[in-house]
Amino acid sequence: MTPRERILTLLNGNQPDQVPWFGDLDYWATALISQNKMPENFRLSDAYLDWHRNLGVGFYLQGYFPFSTHYESVDVKEWHEGNNRLRQITTPVGTLKECWQWLLTSYSTAPIEHLVKTAADLPAFRYLCEHSYYEPDYALAERRYHQIGDLGIVLCYLPKSPFMQLLVLEAGIENLTSILMDAPDEFQATIDAMTRCHDSAAQIALNSPAEALMIPENLSAEMVGPRLFEQFMRGYQERWIKKIAAARKHSFIHMDGTLRGLLREECTTGITVLEALTPAPVGDLPIEEWLDFAGNSKTIFWGGLPGSYFTPRVSDREFERHAKQVLSVMTQHPRFVLGVADQVPPDAMEYRVRRVRELVDSFGNYR
Repeated sequence: MTPRERILTLLNGNQPDQVPWFGDLDYWATALISQNKMPENFRLSDAYLDWHRNLGVGFYLQGYFPFSTHYESVDVKEWHEGNNRLRQITTPVGTLKECWQWLLTSYSTAPIEHLVKTAADLPAFRYLCEHSYYEPDYALAERRYHQIGDLGIVLCYLPKSPFMQLLVLEAGIENLTSILMDAPDEFQATIDAMTRCHDSAAQIALNSPAEALMIPENLSAEMVGPRLFEQFMRGYQERWIKKIAAARKHSFIHMDGTLRGLLREECTTGITVLEALTPAPVGDLPIEEWLDFAGNSKTIFWGGLPGSYFTPRVSDREFERHAKQVLSVMTQHPRFVLGVADQVPPDAMEYRVRRVRELVDSFGNYR
């Protein structure tokens, strides 16, 4: 079977010839581009897919939202100051500002000033949501179909759930917690406004050419436990998971942190795939216990290889031991995809990435 045949067979509830192996190489590629080891347009080129083929890695992650965002009655300014990317949003009811810094050592960005800082920012943020609109942007998805071929599937993103959008991007956990405690009614009104906004964008994503659609939550159970999940997230997720299924597409949720406090709840949403799952010893739940949390669901678990295991921080011996142990579990049930949890990092060693294909060929056939 080809990588595409394997993953589609598994997603459709059947058993492929071996455990599918799919890895997210986007972060690694970002570092190589920054180091001038790859051209600037590498990730959009045919060469990017050839790179996956040569490494023996199936392709699935686009990392893009198939819609563009536009505003009415809102002034949005964006600019750079050194390694900082700033954005200022001026509305009739207030001004918002954020700053994200490019970190040269990690080839990534992090917020040093969040857009939403206190409850006083919520009226302006709601105004921003209420005056945002979206237009389809399907060109990359259409292009990927021709580039991917038998290497994998085309996956696009819906917006995050409103709660996770605030937690991960707009406010951060400290600000969000304070706002939720100090102004719960204002917070709920903001979630409601965001939901209307996100629903509009999600419908455009649903209508895209993608065959798989991800809600890119970036979940970790030490940040979102069952209570907050039930109060603010389940409704959004279940509604769009049902719509994705009705469109005869496959639904994904990105869950790349700790698992024990939230995995059971996510398995009850009807999701097709929980992706980027990190097992012990890096995560908090051994892979042998994952299915115990699935209950009666048919959720597929995608992950198993922590990103750090591709770096010099882990010995070759431990890498081999862990990969073989993960495959010994995954080959017992056609419910797993071997993937990276969550990305191959900038300091990855190429021979380790290549080695996974060899290990899957030797130890990845079902029992």
